[in-house]
Amino acid sequence: MADLSNLPQDVRDESGHLIRELHGVSLAQILEYLVAAYGWPELDRRIRINCFAVDPSIKSSLTFLRRTPWARAKVEELYIRTRTAQVLGRR
Repeated sequence: MADLSNLPQDVRDESGHLIRELHGVSLAQILEYLVAAYGWPELDRRIRINCFAVDPSIKSSLTFLRRTPWARAKVEELYIRTRTAQVLGRR
């Protein structure tokens, strides 16, 4: 896996919005993107949350993430880093 820790903060998506601002991106879209990019096992390895490890589903994960700010923040951070790397062609 590529090191995503030193990516620039001013990267914009195809619509011209800053990726880090999550403009127009729902939590469901973020989660679906990450599952497609990594799969549940890798997502669980990167962010240790039971909803990613035990019988994972989009629905149950969304329920947990909407109620748990610290977990949602970690998911959003991973999305921003992964999406930024993708736009820059590093992933």
